[in-house]
Amino acid sequence: MAMIDMLLAVLENSGLLELWDTVSPWLALDERQLIFVFATPVFVVVTVWEYVRIRHNPKLMDTREALRNFALGAGYQVTELLFAGIIAFPVYALCYHYRLLELELNWATGFLTFLGVDFCFYWMHRASHRVRWFWAAHVVHHSSERMNFSTAMRQNATNIFNGMWMFYLPLALIGFNPVWIGVAYALSLVYQFFIHTTLIGRLPGWIELIFNTPSHHRVHHGRNPGYIDRNYGGTLIIWDRLFRSFVDEDAREPPDYGITRPVSSNNLFVLWTHEYVDLFRDMARPGGLLSRLKHLWKPPEWERPEPTDSGKSHARTPVNTDQPG
Repeated sequence: MAMIDMLLAVLENSGLLELWDTVSPWLALDERQLIFVFATPVFVVVTVWEYVRIRHNPKLMDTREALRNFALGAGYQVTELLFAGIIAFPVYALCYHYRLLELELNWATGFLTFLGVDFCFYWMHRASHRVRWFWAAHVVHHSSERMNFSTAMRQNATNIFNGMWMFYLPLALIGFNPVWIGVAYALSLVYQFFIHTTLIGRLPGWIELIFNTPSHHRVHHGRNPGYIDRNYGGTLIIWDRLFRSFVDEDAREPPDYGITRPVSSNNLFVLWTHEYVDLFRDMARPGGLLSRLKHLWKPPEWERPEPTDSGKSHARTPVNTDQPG
């Protein structure tokens, strides 16, 4: 309580308390959470529809895993609800307080918010695969060997502590209200729920060209060598095309879902923490402080050279499947 009181005093003295109250009251659901509340019945309906269609195919559906996926998603939502206002909001409030532009909400700024959030999501998602500290949280989303709507709910309760929310801070500093950012982000996640399925094939060409689709996202979840670390987009696939991370789904090579180093446990806490354990175990190996710390920002497959090596790093088999979602 003393820490919270101190935080409130700092916010009040700096003039940010009013923004705190108007942007994200932390004793009530904010707009982002409300979107998920209203979307949940739709998620349940389409999940049941998909379940009826594929329940007899163990390669596509495992009932116990689907329930576990929803439990993982519930843990993620709980930690977001409890800690986002304490950890992330003060930083967003500070950036917005010193914003460069005064932007009013209209159709133009609303579209720019959506575009900016999707652009930031691309780089956040790409970092989630290529920076091991971020991958430690994201890996749980890829560790399932099945692709269905429940997989979209397979999230890590530690996400809020990893700092991936910092990728959107430049938008607040520019002048986009954190409420708009949160709403655009929530709508993007709602959209991405519907691309986690094998029941929808190719969509019309112009849609496949611009938007992230089930076909593109199946590639993202594949651990095939040609599919690893591809198709990071959220709502739009144009960023992958622009930054050369796009790969089309090949009908001759169906995605093999999962990660290259499968997790042997179904325990929720193990699923949430196993990559952190491996990360800190690697950091604990003998070596200089800087070389140990490199594990935090190097790619997941990076290995430190042994003390007797010439100094070149050894590459190991990539541990991620591309790729959110």
